[in-house]
Amino acid sequence: MVTEFGYTGKILRVDLSTGSMTDIPTAKYADRFLGGRGIAAKIYWDEVSPEVGALEPENRLIFIIGPLAGLPGLAGSRWQVCGKSPATAPEHFCYSGCGGSWGAYLKFAGYDGIVVQGKSDRPVYLFLHDGIPEIRGASPLWGKPADEVRAALKNELGSATRVVATGPAGENMVIFASLLADNDATGGSGFGAVMGSKNLKAIAVSGSRKVPVADPERLRELSRYIRELKRDSTPEWETSAGSKRKKELCYGCIKGCNRSIYQADDGKQGKFMCQSASFYSSWADRYYQKRNDVPFWATKLCDYYGLDTKAITPMLTWLSRCRQTGLLTDENTGLPMSKLGSLEFIEALVKKVSFRDGFGDILAQGTFKAAELMGGKAKEQIGDFPFKAGQRMTYGPRMYIATGLLYMVEPRPPVPELHEISHLVVDWVEWVKKKKDASLSSDGLRSIAEKFWGSALAADFSTYEGKALAAKIIQERQYAKESLILCDFSWPMAYIRDEKGQVGNPGLESKIVSAVIGKELDEQGLYQVGERVLNLQRAILAREGHRGRENDLLPEPCYAVPLDSDSRNPECLVPSYRLANNGQTG
Repeated sequence: MVTEFGYTGKILRVDLSTGSMTDIPTAKYADRFLGGRGIAAKIYWDEVSPEVGALEPENRLIFIIGPLAGLPGLAGSRWQVCGKSPATAPEHFCYSGCGGSWGAYLKFAGYDGIVVQGKSDRPVYLFLHDGIPEIRGASPLWGKPADEVRAALKNELGSATRVVATGPAGENMVIFASLLADNDATGGSGFGAVMGSKNLKAIAVSGSRKVPVADPERLRELSRYIRELKRDSTPEWETSAGSKRKKELCYGCIKGCNRSIYQADDGKQGKFMCQSASFYSSWADRYYQKRNDVPFWATKLCDYYGLDTKAITPMLTWLSRCRQTGLLTDENTGLPMSKLGSLEFIEALVKKVSFRDGFGDILAQGTFKAAELMGGKAKEQIGDFPFKAGQRMTYGPRMYIATGLLYMVEPRPPVPELHEISHLVVDWVEWVKKKKDASLSSDGLRSIAEKFWGSALAADFSTYEGKALAAKIIQERQYAKESLILCDFSWPMAYIRDEKGQVGNPGLESKIVSAVIGKELDEQGLYQVGERVLNLQRAILAREGHRGRENDLLPEPCYAVPLDSDSRNPECLVPSYRLANNGQTG
């Protein structure tokens, strides 16, 4: 048998309607699509017709990793869940990226992915261990929060087992139901509801399979080089004495990011980072008039019951506006509307939505559908914020220009693509403000733009010139990255954050994958894979009703409502080399 470097060589197909399980050769897809979203999109294209609904048995729920999963020091062990999403309108192909360690352990268990189809006639979970798949009964787990399911299965199968599960929201097919895995890794896009529609409560994986590498010495040299780059390029994220947060790394991380574990006053711990850590903070701060553990508990409630915090965020704003106008009250919702911001309120909201209890049944269909069902003034309270797939748009085109093209063609907010631009601009803003250790100057950003975005003009946000080319290059790079699958916080290494502010090397990813799989790919060859996956996804969306220019549009507020602030760049400063001598504008 020829060794498939970087891969286990097989993808598990599970038909829950019949109970049958078969192996698909990974080689059928890997040469053209590498892994991750690439392979998932090809399987979906081949097997899911446009007429199939997201919550119907013939939808495919695809758990997928890339050839770098399970290898140390590359930040390449992320995993994706793909399929037709109930959270998009209309329903169409979508994806969700997850971190932690579950993806690496899927490979250790002997698989490059799982394709789930059909529907079980009873609650079940999958257990994959050392190349052996099993379907087991999960009736005692049905109705339980995802964290309790995770703990129960690890207790039964061993602490080395990794588990991904859905909570009550998924069982009740809330359209924005999420997944929860080890390390509190979460996945959105409504795939918790797809799991629930199949009566699939969880997937547990364990094993000790090693990842074969074509050129181990070359990979070691590259890993050493990358660690040295990251030693300077990623700022140390430290906690002060007595802090409630401590750093936590995903499997195979290079250095770490702002991913952290928070410990509440009662000793409970859990992941607390980025959007999910902040979605309830402003509400709780206003209600309590001080900082406390409530935002953490709000995050954990959503995680455990299985609700996507990105979908809850606009819901809170809409509920608040409807309360202020007298449309929604404690009495007609069964929610303590007068206590919005309290732990009591978020707990009541999460449970009502997750179990589709009363008014929660309306909210379970998403904020926009709920507003439409209520109509009249309730619909007007949606307001003028731009949204995409039920999520509020961040890093939008009113400031970053090129992100408009990225948003237009994606089924959901393309966060890694947005970050490639916005993170660098935020670094530049720190330099403008003369923040300590900031080194990304205007000249440095132009150099990065020339090397990574196609031209120096791509870093001039006073003109549309260069933005289409930048969007094309970013898309192709990011699609390749999400086929490998590499972490957004580490890749691409465009900016080496040291005293010189060095420009990175866009060819590193191709060198790494070449060393692992034994097939030489240069930078352009890797981008061609990304272009192939992007075109395939566009073909899928076209088959499902997306109509090019007719649908490649931004929400109207992007054109009609001025931007007055941004979460990480409140003054809305961007480089504008034509309009300002100091290289900035507001």
